Amino acid sequence: MERIKYKNRHLKTVSLFAGAGGLDLGFLNAGFDIIWANDVDKYAYESYRHNISDHIVLGDINQLLDDIPSHEVLIGGFPCQPFSMMGQQLGFEDERGTLFFTIEQIVRKHRPKVIVLENVKNLETHNGGETFARMQRILRDELLDDNGLGYSVFYQVLNSADFGIPQTRRRVFVVAFDRGYFNNINFEFPQPIELQQDLRDILDGNVDKKYFLSEKILPTILSHGTGNYYSKSEIDLRIARPLCATMHKMHRASQDNYVTDIENRRRFEDTEEKRISNVRRLTPNECKKLQGFPSEWEINVSDTQAYRQFGNAVTVDVAYNVAMQIVRALNITLEIEG
Repeated sequence: MERIKYKNRHLKTVSLFAGAGGLDLGFLNAGFDIIWANDVDKYAYESYRHNISDHIVLGDINQLLDDIPSHEVLIGGFPCQPFSMMGQQLGFEDERGTLFFTIEQIVRKHRPKVIVLENVKNLETHNGGETFARMQRILRDELLDDNGLGYSVFYQVLNSADFGIPQTRRRVFVVAFDRGYFNNINFEFPQPIELQQDLRDILDGNVDKKYFLSEKILPTILSHGTGNYYSKSEIDLRIARPLCATMHKMHRASQDNYVTDIENRRRFEDTEEKRISNVRRLTPNECKKLQGFPSEWEINVSDTQAYRQFGNAVTVDVAYNVAMQIVRALNITLEIEG
């Protein structure tokens, strides 16, 4: 979605594990005032700093705890690999999984009024649901203020395809409000909206030859699996499969997104060494659009890093809709610039 500018911003916000800034863009579009952000990846830091602001700080968050300013809202799509189906699902046994407890430390120190966390859908069911239940217990019953009040916790799985983006991407969002500050908060997650476009509608009109698959690799990409593993291979989907951080490696079509592009293919000649098919992978720019990043966003990193960043990102449109529900729950008045 395109950027929305406001005359005045509200609620000083800190963003953790910001990546290239998908979650942040959604909250900025809802008028939040992001004063400090952090990520450990230097390429994500470069993209964020180039396209959003220099308020992002590069480094390990555990080494920067004393640098975090006072804030009213804390947001973060904390690392999902410990809970993801694509990973080993080690949860809190994974070093990255313990970053939730880093969030806990920050909350204890700064006591933000609102907390927004995002993670993979599998977080809900990891370890029989105990991991997610433990997180909720910490927020509700252990992060108490001087009056013994914790946070009111709301959560829901949201799909990017339900918010204007033709990508099946289900993520769990947790929104928590300080019970000592907000009495009987009335918060509801956004309702789905009808999808008005499909994957074909966002494809680039001028695509480089390097994104096309060779005739040699095509049978492997289109295979349904090997051995005892079977997964139906499809291309030219109406709604894209979930983008992933490793899509630069070109997984099989049962995992990644591929499209037939005869029009662009006509522009290229085969060589003796390499015959090109009319099937290609998505370009980084198309992945940008499938995550809702604005049209003027400049990709200032390599294709590999761009694929990683968009594969890891929170879909901007989903983040925006969640943020606007917080705005409505808090009865905040917004005035758009111009």
